[in-house]
This record gives sequence, C-alpha cells and structure tokens, in this order.
Amino acid sequence: MYAAALGALREAGVECLVGGAWALERYTGLARDTKDLDVFVRPGDCARALEVLESAGYRTEVAFPHWLAKARAGDDLIDVIFSSGNGFAQVDDAWFAHAVEARLCGLPVRLCPPEETIWSKAFVMERERYDGADVLHLLRATAPGLDWPRLLGRFGSLWHVLLAHLVLFVFVYPSERWRIPAWVTRELLGRLERELAAPAPTTPLCRGTLLSRAQYLVDVTAWGYRDARLTAPATMDAADIARWTAAIGEGVPPRPTGREPSHGTADADRRDR
Repeated sequence: MYAAALGALREAGVECLVGGAWALERYTGLARDTKDLDVFVRPGDCARALEVLESAGYRTEVAFPHWLAKARAGDDLIDVIFSSGNGFAQVDDAWFAHAVEARLCGLPVRLCPPEETIWSKAFVMERERYDGADVLHLLRATAPGLDWPRLLGRFGSLWHVLLAHLVLFVFVYPSERWRIPAWVTRELLGRLERELAAPAPTTPLCRGTLLSRAQYLVDVTAWGYRDARLTAPATMDAADIARWTAAIGEGVPPRPTGREPSHGTADADRRDR
C-alpha cells in the first residue's frame, strides 16, 4: 500500500518527503512498529496529493485544516502532513532543499532532514505523547553533522525549547556531551542570561499551548493568558484551535487505574489521581 501510494505521488509529480518512524530508523537505527506512513508536503501541495491518492483508490480526508490530512486503504493509513499540531513547524522549501536520499519499499524517496525532524518533534510534550526521547536519540546520532545555524534559525524566538532539550541531552548522556558544539550551548545560555537581565514582559502570554494542546488550556481559558498559538510564527486561528481542542483524547486509550474511580471524598479523589 505504501509503495503504491508513493509511486502514485511520484508519477503525478507531487513532491513529498517521508518522515516519522521511517526517518527515525534511518537516522538512529531505532526500529518502531508503525501502523502508518508519514508523508510531508508543502501546504499548497496537500490538495493535489489527496487528489492523486483518491484517484489511486484511497479514502482521503482533511483531518485538521491547519496541519494534517489522511489517506486510508483498509487498515493501512497515510498521514499527509504539511505543518505541525501547534501550527509552528510548517513545511517549506527548505525541508526539500536539505532532504536526505533513501529507499523505502524498493522506491527512491527523500527523508525529512534531521534538523526539521528535531525542530518539529521538540514541541511534542503531551501528557499521552512525549517526543523528547526521539529528539535526544536524533541528537546522539546526528548532532556532530547537523547544520546548527540553520537549526537555531528554525527555532527562532522559541529557542528556549531547543536549550531545554540540550540540557536534557547532557543529563541523559553525560559522556556524549561532546556531540553538541559548545558554541551552541553557550550561545543559548547567553540569550537566556540577557533575557533574565531585561525587564519581564507585561503582557500575560502562555507558550505552553505550543507544547501541549491540553495541559495548558486552563491558562488561556480561565487564567487570562494569551494563547501563543494565535501569535507569530504560529499559523493557527481560533477555529483551528477549537477544532484541535475538541479532538483531545481521540484515539488515546484510557489510563488504567486498577480500580473504579472514587467520587466520594476529596481524599479519595486525591488518591485516585
């Protein structure tokens, strides 16, 4: 199914990149039993990609207009990705300019660059999914050869997230810290020092929603913080956020507790949590 889909896109001239578990295995050697294929396209190419896949016999839908479409054949699934769930890591020409050649299902393909893979995964910090380990494994495997100026540019004003992962990298791999160029860490720590020395912003802003669509909702719905997904460089609008929020929990298995939840007393409720 994947070979047929990639072949159809290739024959139709739709440029796409392969990411997800396939790219992670190519870069890190970590094999993951995946039930789908992640195909990355430019936002302007998504409609054409879906047309091609539908003509080839796949059922297609735009799941979330700000970042994700899907194509299905039986139990097999292709995610057609053109941005990120937080509206920040939009696919652009640079993804293709720095793509890595590979083969998949007997076909020549191009993989999402390691820099863009790190960039997009670095912001996935949901309660039910955290891609931090993927980021650290990618750094362990690729850091010495990364285009660090370009990676820093990708994070832009959200460089704090990259710094957090670099600190965790040194914690997780103390003997491997040489893999991260010292100038990168010094540059980011210098930015942090200068930021802390400057007056704090007066406008209440919550950037947590760029990391998790669920865990910081209270900040923007009840505590008066502005949602960072509505500010540049994110590309979401209020309708996108409402649709993305409404889908929280879809496809997420319930967390086992070992007993039925208690609603009797505050103490029982705390024990259940």
